[in-house]
Amino acid sequence: MTSESKPGTPSLDAFRDEVRRFFDQTMPNAVAGTSEGTVARAKAWRVALYDHGLAALDYPTEFGGRGLDADYVTAYREASDGRVPREDMMFGIAVGMAMPTIRDLGNQQLKERFLRPGLRGEDMWCQLYSEPGAGSDLASLRTTAVLDGDQWVVSGQKVWTSGAERSSYAILLARTDHDLPKHRGITMFILPMDQEGVEVRPLVQMTGKAGFNEVFLDEATIPRDWVIGDINNGWRPAVALLGHERVQTGTASLGGAVDQFSKEGRAPIPFQQLRQLAERTQRQNDYLVRQELARLYSGQQIMGWLGAAATHPSVGKLWRTRQGRAAAELAGRMALNRSAAWASDLSDPASRDADFFGFQILNCRGMSLGGGTDEIQRNILGERVLGLPPEPGPARDTPFRDLAI
Repeated sequence: MTSESKPGTPSLDAFRDEVRRFFDQTMPNAVAGTSEGTVARAKAWRVALYDHGLAALDYPTEFGGRGLDADYVTAYREASDGRVPREDMMFGIAVGMAMPTIRDLGNQQLKERFLRPGLRGEDMWCQLYSEPGAGSDLASLRTTAVLDGDQWVVSGQKVWTSGAERSSYAILLARTDHDLPKHRGITMFILPMDQEGVEVRPLVQMTGKAGFNEVFLDEATIPRDWVIGDINNGWRPAVALLGHERVQTGTASLGGAVDQFSKEGRAPIPFQQLRQLAERTQRQNDYLVRQELARLYSGQQIMGWLGAAATHPSVGKLWRTRQGRAAAELAGRMALNRSAAWASDLSDPASRDADFFGFQILNCRGMSLGGGTDEIQRNILGERVLGLPPEPGPARDTPFRDLAI
């Protein structure tokens, strides 16, 4: 039985009309009085989206979802194209990664505790995965969790953590058994961020923004039952979340409001903004610019199709990285004829273009890193899709404490 045959389910056409009415009538009122680029605007948007029944289309109804199939998710993307506030990217980890993992692999207690506030924008989340010595080789992580009565005690260091400074909770990977091989002996937890044992230090990038953080854990505590999946079997939910992350990063810019020039997140510059820039700089008739614009329009369409199709998430991640770099390079050729320096006076359109697109040029390189480097994505596709032999390394059954790392 399809979604359209379920009692009370609207037709796809009626659903598209519902989405358009939401963006025409409800959303402007919801974010009125909030400033662009702020957490307050992001939260107001998520509350309105959830309360209108559009924040969790394919989630079970018991958690505020609609229980709809993929056709409705696609219809929402089409009807909302170019209208989603850019501040929604602040919830990329919560909505795009943490909530699907809890929905699919968390126990009933965790689903009841976290899904509704996470989808509604009441809680912000971060992802505590990478460490100074465990980036691409994530399974080499050394942050340790020890069970002490009714709580886990966690110590270690994480790095490259987006949004940690504003997060209430984190998805955390920690080692719980050093005698098991490195891919085992890992457990996935939900860590409360607001406690004395958690210190967040910003990492300022060449953009001038601190888009990442270091996080130091010094005997931070986690309730005993806040475990996703099974103890010592955290690699399975870890890989599942990475799949959601690559889908999220592969489609992060799709649907974003084209009238917002936001410096939030790492997403390719939308085609519409590049076309408008070509007109402002009188390059719309330059055949080389037109050729690049056509290529980027095609790339943006392909990103949308990959997001809707059942392709391996690493494919979308790689395409999004390519799109982001190419878009930033074209913007630079049009807006920054003299240099990529920031303009101190933003009173005229040319200076505002230089400021925004200069930021994008520096920021786009991070797309090759976040969510796994391009090289890691190609390794994944080679080994898991094409069946190529894995890279050489220590035996997978070697206890972690015996590894020379």
